[in-house]
Amino acid sequence: MFEDWGLIEASFTTQYGIRLRNEPDMSWSEFCTLLAGIMPKTPLGQVVSIRSEENNDMLKNFTSEQHKIRNEWRNRQVKIMSDEEKEETLKELQNIFSMAFS
Repeated sequence: MFEDWGLIEASFTTQYGIRLRNEPDMSWSEFCTLLAGIMPKTPLGQVVSIRSEENNDMLKNFTSEQHKIRNEWRNRQVKIMSDEEKEETLKELQNIFSMAFS
């Protein structure tokens, strides 16, 4: 989520006309609901589509930038986090969202 925050902000603006930085009263549950509804024709939706593409015919037609996006994502997914790293990351996320949506 950290790496995609700019895409999330841009997608909320594109799809909903909401500038997250100007929404101090949005609840966490509302944020999650809106994020789950992000459509493919938003910046985040487009990147998610690139990252998740498995069709070889589609992959053959990817630009070098699309391949770079997909490969970087797949390489990050390979890294296995220890339980301690997962717990620390979760605490960081909770603190960020607590400050953003409190």
